[in-house]
Amino acid sequence: MVRANGAVSLRELARVVQTSEVTVRRDVRALEAEGLLDRRHGGAVLPGGFTRESGFPQKSHLATAEKTAIADLAASFVEEGEAVVVGAGTTTQELARRLARVPGLTVVTNSLLVAQALAHANRVEVVMTGGTLRGSNYALVGSGAEQSLHGLRVTRAFLSGSGLTAERGLSTSNMLSASVDRALVQAAAEVVVLADHTKLGTDTMFQTVPTDVITRLVTDEPPGHDERAGTELQALADQGVHISVAGPGAAVGGPAGAAGMPGGGEAVERARRRDVPLPGQRRTHPLGPGQPPGPVQGGPPGPPQLRSAVPLGEAPTARVADLAPRRR
Repeated sequence: MVRANGAVSLRELARVVQTSEVTVRRDVRALEAEGLLDRRHGGAVLPGGFTRESGFPQKSHLATAEKTAIADLAASFVEEGEAVVVGAGTTTQELARRLARVPGLTVVTNSLLVAQALAHANRVEVVMTGGTLRGSNYALVGSGAEQSLHGLRVTRAFLSGSGLTAERGLSTSNMLSASVDRALVQAAAEVVVLADHTKLGTDTMFQTVPTDVITRLVTDEPPGHDERAGTELQALADQGVHISVAGPGAAVGGPAGAAGMPGGGEAVERARRRDVPLPGQRRTHPLGPGQPPGPVQGGPPGPPQLRSAVPLGEAPTARVADLAPRRR
C-alpha cells in the first residue's frame, strides 16, 4: 500500500488488514527497521531522498571492511585515561570494540550497541544517557538524552551519520538522532567524524555537525572511479578539516596522494609537521572554561595554541595518509 500510494495512515492499514492499530503500529515499526518505509505521525511513507534511512540490519552489512579500517585508525587517537563520547552507528560500534582495550577510559554514549561492546571491558567506565529507545538503530534519543548531556565535558566526540558534504557537514535523516548528536558535539573539545567513502557527497535532511566544527574526518580510500568522493575530501580539507584516510592505497608520500585527490601529495607532505593547531583556533562551538579564544574571522590572530601530533612513523599502520587543511 505504501509503494502504491506513497503514504498511508495507520487507521487505513488497520481497516484493510482487519486488525488493531496497536498491531499495525508494531508491524510498521519492524518494517522501518528493515528500511522498507518511514514512520510518520499516524502513518507511514515511502522512504527515499533526504528522508531515507536504512535500518541497522542493512547498515551492518555495508562497507564492513572499510568500517573496520576506519575504526582501527580512529582508536589510535584515543589515549589512556581520556573521557570521550561515542554516538550511535555501525562504524562507532566497531570503534567501541577497539576502545575496550584502552585502560582508564571513560565512554559516554547514547548507543546500546556501543555500551554492549564495552560491557565486559574491565578498565573502561561506560556512562549512558537517558532518553527514549529508537529501535531502528538501538539509540537513546529525545529530551531525556539531551538533558543528561548538559554540563558534560570530554576531550573528543566520535560521531557517524548518513551523509557528509563540505557544504553542510555531517547530516542524518532522523530529527531526534540529529538533536542528540548536536548535544554530544557540545560536550566535546574536538569532533571526530567517522564516515566511509559511500557517505561522502551525500546530503540528508537534518544537519548534525557543521563543517567548521569538525576537527577530523576518518575515512577510507575511495575507489579511483569515485570522483565525487575525492572532490568532497579535498573540499573538506580546504575548509580546515584534518582528514585521515585508512586504506591499502593510501601510503604516505605515494605518487597519487591520498584517495587520488588533487594536490594530495602536497597535502600529505604538509602533514609531516609535528605541530598542528588546536581546534580552538578554528572552531565556533565553545571549548569550555579556561580555553583561550581563537582568532575572529577577519581579525587579528589569537595566541598560538599547539599540540604535538602523532608522528607518522609511529602510526598503527603504514596505510594512513593525513591530509592537512589548506586553510585554517
